[in-house]
Amino acid sequence: MTNTANYNYDLIPTGEATAILPLPGDAGQPITVIGTPAIRETFDNDCLKQALNSRLAPGVTDLVINPDAHIGYGAPVGCVMASPTHIYPGPVGVDIKCSMSLLQLDLPADAVADKPVRRALIEAICQRVPTGAGKGQRQAPKSRRVHEQMGRIIAAEGATKQNLEMLGIPRHWRHRCEDAAHVGHDDTNAALYTRLDRLIGEGRFRSFANKITQLGSYGGGNHFGECEIVHVDESQKETAKVFGLKDNHVAFLSHCGSRGFGHDLASGQFRAMQAKFNQWAIPFPGGDRQLCYAPLGTQEANDYLDDMALGANFATINHMLINALVLEAFQEIIPGTTGNLVYFISHNIARKEIVNNKVSWVMRKGATRAFPAGHHALKDTPFENTGHPILLPGDPQRGSAVMVAQEGAAQSLYSVNHGAGRILGRKAAKRQLDQQSIDQSFEDQDILTNCRSYPRDEAPAAYKDFEEVLGSVKGAGLATEVARLKARFVIKDASKADD
Repeated sequence: MTNTANYNYDLIPTGEATAILPLPGDAGQPITVIGTPAIRETFDNDCLKQALNSRLAPGVTDLVINPDAHIGYGAPVGCVMASPTHIYPGPVGVDIKCSMSLLQLDLPADAVADKPVRRALIEAICQRVPTGAGKGQRQAPKSRRVHEQMGRIIAAEGATKQNLEMLGIPRHWRHRCEDAAHVGHDDTNAALYTRLDRLIGEGRFRSFANKITQLGSYGGGNHFGECEIVHVDESQKETAKVFGLKDNHVAFLSHCGSRGFGHDLASGQFRAMQAKFNQWAIPFPGGDRQLCYAPLGTQEANDYLDDMALGANFATINHMLINALVLEAFQEIIPGTTGNLVYFISHNIARKEIVNNKVSWVMRKGATRAFPAGHHALKDTPFENTGHPILLPGDPQRGSAVMVAQEGAAQSLYSVNHGAGRILGRKAAKRQLDQQSIDQSFEDQDILTNCRSYPRDEAPAAYKDFEEVLGSVKGAGLATEVARLKARFVIKDASKADD
């Protein structure tokens, strides 16, 4: 591997909101950097070192840093990495297929204007959707119970019509998923059944039955559910109509992933791959154990792809179930409410895509797919002529965004950031931010929460300036804003984040 000792991490501007980070000795395609000058100042050397280590790792041909980038697990959170020959678990992370979903309701904004109504909605949702690390269906009296055998089918098959019907989820929602179902390394569901049986039979997934009970729940840390008011951009009304967005109406935005189910699978993969590196005395890229990898076609790569698919199928059904339960809660408090899924899109996943005219595995860690209108992957989908919805969470006070990709997204491997991105680590946020001021700021903006005290490490001030982040995406020509979402209440948990 190229020597990076004493490397100068100077970014070279190439446009209004783009730059490159050259490789030492001009060792290949430089790292693409998306961000305004102000955003580039938020990338510290530890983040850039992780990016460089990842780009110089075996088989990696391309790497992109997005505006929300910060230090992560092997690779930075907020990066995109492509390889036609190798698979890396680090640039997917331990919360496999952590994702965003948006449910559009038919309720006008004033339906949630009164605080008692919002408090009742919070209570109704929390009775159905538990929050927090380790929490599951037993903590929510009105949740859907999922038994072990059903969980096995869900993990191996994903959001099929039959699985959605089993759980009382509208089956047409599967057409509003980036990927409704994932298959094994050989493109079959049989591989996933075989892998799951092997893991359970060999005692390597003893927690399976318990983790299945986490279907339909939020994790801790940065996972959340938010009741939003949709504000459609005047110039994007036609695209918003295709997306199913309703101006000045209520929507519900969710951020969650594969919970403890995916965490256990990913952790097992890190241990297994790292053990092989130690056994064969293979050096880790940049000396970082979290940048372990497997060449495609090996048993190690096949096992990882199968485990990732199992976790991804769990995450998909988890989001679908959360949205069905949220809709049910709204119907309890405001009878007659109807709603439809706008989109469900991941930001922690590896997918096979075309990069530089080659089939490659594109690994997105804290990065969101961004295919524009006419992209071949959108053929025969509702978004063939517009591009698909991109769901970008900011924070409850500054808002979130729905965007659509432009042709310029090709420069970032058809990817954008997954949100605002942290500017303060969790420990620093807890140390520096004042609890009373945080809680008062939510009171001042009339945003309710289910928390007695809003988690300090999740306060808006712990995140980058969302307007500057969005300005980077727009300035680089990656995507256009279709709508802004403004929060009316937030459901969170103060537990440790899954991702």
